Amino acid sequence: MPNDDVSSFQRHIQLFELEALDSDLFLGDPGEGEGRLFGGLVAAQCVMAAGRTVGADRSLHSLHGYFLRPGRHGVPIRFVVDRIRDGRSFTTRRVKAHQGGEAIFNLSASFAKPEDGISHQEAMPEAPGPDGIPDWEEVRAMAIGEPQAKRFDRGVEVRIVDAPDADRIARQRCWLRVRGKLPDNPLFHTAMLVYASDRTLLSTAARPHDIPWKKRMGASLDHAVWIHRPVHLDDWLFYASESPVAHSARGLIFGGLFYRDGTRVASVAQEALIRVRRD
Repeated sequence: MPNDDVSSFQRHIQLFELEALDSDLFLGDPGEGEGRLFGGLVAAQCVMAAGRTVGADRSLHSLHGYFLRPGRHGVPIRFVVDRIRDGRSFTTRRVKAHQGGEAIFNLSASFAKPEDGISHQEAMPEAPGPDGIPDWEEVRAMAIGEPQAKRFDRGVEVRIVDAPDADRIARQRCWLRVRGKLPDNPLFHTAMLVYASDRTLLSTAARPHDIPWKKRMGASLDHAVWIHRPVHLDDWLFYASESPVAHSARGLIFGGLFYRDGTRVASVAQEALIRVRRD
């Protein structure tokens, strides 16, 4: 990895390192950038805040979040953790993210102790491997006529298996990979998984409608993640998503994240707002 990419990734990872102002109050840096703040970053920072109040013997198994207002770059985010319950098997937390005096994201999260029990899963969808598939940001730059790709995501590389103009079916397959080495901390890996799970979903719901990127505006409305296995992001993840229904400018998307060997590590659900941009 070139040195500039390494430094960009390290700066990105530093955004996950929240400052503790109190036992249940944290301050986060959204970083510098243009346009609206990526919602997956705020969700991941909320996971870090919640996880810092939970014992090391428990890991995140589900979260449900609502995007309330667009976040901004360059303005610190305050994370307030509410310790809802500490049970024998499950721990529940609620996190509110505030920026500029307004709530921008609300998260409910549940952590659990590992235990032996039932286990099954459906097979991973078939797809070619990530090798030879172009970087998604390069594909996007060509589609909208930009001379070169602008690095949107310093944390995760995306490679889309299904070209945007291949068909109009609301299904999409892609590969995701962290752009560098994460700290040896399970909470970091889990937060990065949540971050990555917000990628590509909106475009899945938009595929049947043939709305060019420059004519389309969209935003995540809510986001849910269920984590089935211990998270380790040292290789490619396969991400398969589908949108069974859209109406009234809102599309519903379901997704599954798999390790290379076909093990399903997480499931995702999201509703997204998709509109034709007004001139």
